[in-house]
Amino acid sequence: MHGTKILEEADRLMTVCNSCRYCEGLCAVFPAMEMRRAFSDGDLNYLANLCHACGACYTDCQFSPPHEFNVNVPRTLAVARAESYAAYAWPRAFAGTFARNGLVISLVAALSVAVFIFGFAALHDREVLFGIHTGPGAFYKLMPHNAMAALFGAAFLYAIMALAMGVRAFWRDIGEPIGMKTDARALLQAIRDAGELRYLDGGGVGCFNEDDRPTDRRRLYHHLTFYGFALCFASTCVATLYHYLLAREAPYAWWDLPVVLGTLGGTGLLIGPIGLLAERWKRDSILVDEARYGMDVAFIAMLFLTSLTGMALLILRETAAMGPLLALHLGVVFSLFVTMPYGKFVHGIYRFAALVRYARERKAMAQGTTLE
Repeated sequence: MHGTKILEEADRLMTVCNSCRYCEGLCAVFPAMEMRRAFSDGDLNYLANLCHACGACYTDCQFSPPHEFNVNVPRTLAVARAESYAAYAWPRAFAGTFARNGLVISLVAALSVAVFIFGFAALHDREVLFGIHTGPGAFYKLMPHNAMAALFGAAFLYAIMALAMGVRAFWRDIGEPIGMKTDARALLQAIRDAGELRYLDGGGVGCFNEDDRPTDRRRLYHHLTFYGFALCFASTCVATLYHYLLAREAPYAWWDLPVVLGTLGGTGLLIGPIGLLAERWKRDSILVDEARYGMDVAFIAMLFLTSLTGMALLILRETAAMGPLLALHLGVVFSLFVTMPYGKFVHGIYRFAALVRYARERKAMAQGTTLE
């Protein structure tokens, strides 16, 4: 017996697939499945997060609907994957709320913080909001740096703590012993597989979306989104070093490294999320978990809005629009931070953990040993 109905269904499908094994060359899910004779809840959540939702197994399967076996691995694992986000979320009480109302909560949080910053600036000096500020420290006319750092530092630390607690619970549940240290070779292999999106290619032909003709569009948009996010994070880190080590205050010149990194990353976060949303809406409904848009759409939308408001701020930072745009941008960033542990963002982290586990299993299998 399993803890949820979807895990019962996932167990049934993995049992059927383990008897067939036709799809073992498509991705990591099926070789990992073949290493097991029975499936615990942790095993099934591990396989669900190892799945990249390319859809190839549904297209290739001789038992997919309308066959009486009704084998639909992509959709079943998509539902199980979404439920695993809630199952491992910390604090657990927040998971359901964000899943049901993710986009609304994200937008309300963003606007609330923007209004708070507006009010903060208005109480300090009403003319600051629509004044033209240039040169080092211009952004801090709206809100002092220490206040800004305290507010967003707290949100960021909360997100890190919540993510760490969720990953810890997931890592323990998929069968890794407490205190186990992953070897460097498995970690490097997982980094390579994640960085290349190796298993989002349908076994080499591409991802199946709205029909039976595979393409690499989803893989491309994932790359633009991920590396765009990474470049924006790098931009923030460099700007922090500039501020505290070199005593150089934002905003920086167009050619400065934080701006260059942020512009490149922001471009990726404009194109990537739009592409992902477009592909999401076009995908064959039989492959996806339609009941749970929730934080999936919310996270992608907040990434896009973060980039959009950031790029607008970059372009208009020496005009009277700087104050309102900065307040709005900070509100969106704050909302992105506090909602990250409860939505689509976690899938990248859990998937990476699953890839590490899979790399260790393959190594153990090649050596003819078992994991302790």
